[in-house]
Amino acid sequence: MRIDLSSGARSFLVILASALLGLMTSCGDQQVTKSSVTDSAADSATIPSRFGDDKSGTAVISEEQSGSKKGMVLIPGGTYNMGGDNEQASEDEFPKHRVQIDAFWMDVTEVTNEQFAAFVRATGYITTAEKFIDWNEIKKTLPPGTERPHDSMLVASALVFTPTKGPVNLNNYASWWRWQRGADWKHPEGPGSTIRGKEKYPVVQVSWDDAQAYCAWAGKRLPTEAEWELAARGGLKNNIYPWGNEHVNTGKPKANSWEGDFPYRNLKKDGYLRLSPVASYPSNNYKLHDMAGNVWEWCSDWYHPNYYKEVERVLSSNPKGPAKSFDPNEPLVPKKVLRGGSFLCNDAYCSGYRVSRRMKSSPDTGSEHIGFRTVMDVE
Repeated sequence: MRIDLSSGARSFLVILASALLGLMTSCGDQQVTKSSVTDSAADSATIPSRFGDDKSGTAVISEEQSGSKKGMVLIPGGTYNMGGDNEQASEDEFPKHRVQIDAFWMDVTEVTNEQFAAFVRATGYITTAEKFIDWNEIKKTLPPGTERPHDSMLVASALVFTPTKGPVNLNNYASWWRWQRGADWKHPEGPGSTIRGKEKYPVVQVSWDDAQAYCAWAGKRLPTEAEWELAARGGLKNNIYPWGNEHVNTGKPKANSWEGDFPYRNLKKDGYLRLSPVASYPSNNYKLHDMAGNVWEWCSDWYHPNYYKEVERVLSSNPKGPAKSFDPNEPLVPKKVLRGGSFLCNDAYCSGYRVSRRMKSSPDTGSEHIGFRTVMDVE
């Protein structure tokens, strides 16, 4: 069975989970109760709360806390060539086309565990990965006649990376992904893992819906795909990476990526096997860190493989993406765009650290290598 997790769709993961049920049971996966996956953020995060709550549990946010530009930089507006720059580019990165973007504010780093914990404390928000799966909703995005998975697969769960013991078929993503019960933003690798001491790491296991909820609370928004690429290019022209054109593995470490033989041997020349604290590597020319590697970042746009072809003949001004999503690999699943690559990216199968690389996933997807950063309009 070839399992393609490039989309990361949560609905598809239910099928994956069913396929792996025998393996998970034989490996003695830890049983997780509902109470253990819905505990408060304070149980696993040591960050003191900086936001007050009223007695009803509704967040009380001052003007300086809502829409604060602290930790953000102003990205100058301008016109640039958006799209693929080298032979690694996929078909959906072409054609290269002109885009005009107004200036905007952007987070210097990905949203951290510390920041997300403050949001959860203030609002009591429960993330997608912490909720049980509604089969009646999920089956709407699956091919007609798809068999209902066992109830044990519809519990609160998320994707966790598991290195293999040796070389595997890189078309079979199930070789290194595990559908783990109890994995969520507080327990990124599943029960027993924690974010204690990782306050400055990017929050992961967050869906697009979770990121949207955070943005609404913070008075910010997710970047458009065009804004994200403009910011990643850092004012350079036709560059392959945020820092220029020098290969990611040449010279000093430039990003958190997989160096070695994926998915079984990471040489850790960049210092990390999995996630790294934000701003562990030099910034690009716009003072933005981690625009390559560490975690994939949600954008606001719907994904469509032919969108660039539709806009190539005109100068696109502040484009917001297609009106609706389409992925020929999973035509029933609407998907949002992700950018930037992750700690798992390696040229052998994914060159996600390229500034033009596009990824897509359903809005309810969460995994160990997906996070986000926010932007604000210039008033």
